[in-house]
Amino acid sequence: MKQIKNKTLLASTLIEGKGLPVFNPFDNSLLATVPMSCQAKVEQDIIEMELGQKQWQKRSAAERCKLLKKWHQLIIENEDDLAMIITLEGGKPLKEALAEVRYGASFIEWFAEEGRRAYGNTIPSPSNDKTLLTVKQPIGVAAAITPWNFPFAMITRKAAPALAAGCSFICKPSELTPLSAFAVTELAFQAGIPKNVLRMVIGQSAHEVGEAFTYHPSVRKFSFTGSTLVGRKLQMQCASTIKRTSMELGGNAPFIVFDDADIDSAVKGAIASKFRNAGQTCVCSNRFYVQDGVYDEFVTKLVAAVDQLKVGNGLDAETDIGPVITQESKQRIVELIEEAKGRGAKQVNREQCLDGQFVAPTVLVDVEHDRPLVQGEIFGPVLPIIRFSEEEKMIEMANDTIYGLAAYFYSQNMNRIWRVAHNLEYGMVGINEGIISTEVAPFGGVKQSGNGREGAKEGLEEYLETKYVCIGGLD
Repeated sequence: MKQIKNKTLLASTLIEGKGLPVFNPFDNSLLATVPMSCQAKVEQDIIEMELGQKQWQKRSAAERCKLLKKWHQLIIENEDDLAMIITLEGGKPLKEALAEVRYGASFIEWFAEEGRRAYGNTIPSPSNDKTLLTVKQPIGVAAAITPWNFPFAMITRKAAPALAAGCSFICKPSELTPLSAFAVTELAFQAGIPKNVLRMVIGQSAHEVGEAFTYHPSVRKFSFTGSTLVGRKLQMQCASTIKRTSMELGGNAPFIVFDDADIDSAVKGAIASKFRNAGQTCVCSNRFYVQDGVYDEFVTKLVAAVDQLKVGNGLDAETDIGPVITQESKQRIVELIEEAKGRGAKQVNREQCLDGQFVAPTVLVDVEHDRPLVQGEIFGPVLPIIRFSEEEKMIEMANDTIYGLAAYFYSQNMNRIWRVAHNLEYGMVGINEGIISTEVAPFGGVKQSGNGREGAKEGLEEYLETKYVCIGGLD
């Protein structure tokens, strides 16, 4: 980790000898070893977080705001080091890692102020001898499990509203990318946020940590970003103590190009939406539907753009696509490609055979709608294209999935824009835009892509309880 200038970011985390090894997916070199906790230690951490939360909620919203803003400032001051850590442990191109740091920091800045606006209401009383009102109070200890693909931003997007609301926050980051999690937490401590209010834990068993977070009665809110399969199980476990949950689960985003679309803009949006982080994002476009009238033009221009993408080491400033996270991920993606080709799909961009954990960007046409490549989440730089003629039929295909996280479409027809946006069964819809995530808008899905929202004013509500107060006996 000699490239990191601010040694304090990781100094308290790295250990010698036994512990969790963290590898660089570019060359599988060992980056660091971090400590792990047994289930009993995690449960003790939860008790400490409960005690810390009781003191944290007594601080004024203005004081919490001040500390969060200091945290945000320290992140911006150390953004280059943080981006380097993200690239080293996750393989993400450095320019994307820097964008993630700034995106993640934006949630801290946003919720620092939003926490000052946790307004209650006064309610017109049905009688003159009563005053009715509501107040907002922190829900208590919040626990979270975050993924490897956005190891920095997925933590700040959850931790910032929790802390702003007056909750304490304990999190298990991915075992594949824990270094950025510990680094951002260290900056929080330097900003003055107490160590019994914010904590990262890596368990000796991910299963045991999940059980501690979901079954422990002191945890009042649980947030998870990951697969639908795991989310179902975690939500069932949370039911035992009736926890509030927010689940940001799998996606299968359609990207639709209509005859009346601006094709150059659609190609640009497709590249941004599909190939960011080597296609390893929950909201990246997974399947592409292109109408007959612009099909040939779109495919031709898309292939030309894809063949310009550079695959390589994320530390190289010119790299557009880094390695996928594990060798197992690569094998799964390759199998999806080969299965589709075996059923008639054709690759129309240049083929590359890459070593290590690299998967070349791949554009496939003549893909059948019912193939696993289309029906599941690819999580890789593969772009399957399906031709369509009728809008109504296309909407049916776009909605033909258990998922409902994000959808994208390109059109210049305002009537169609409103009609299609209304009919797509997704929590987020990007129209003539391939990148839609922002701290000021609610992020989340419908159907089996989850529940709850992160970001915006809705994100703060996830960590607040509404208490109704009735004052009687008034003259």
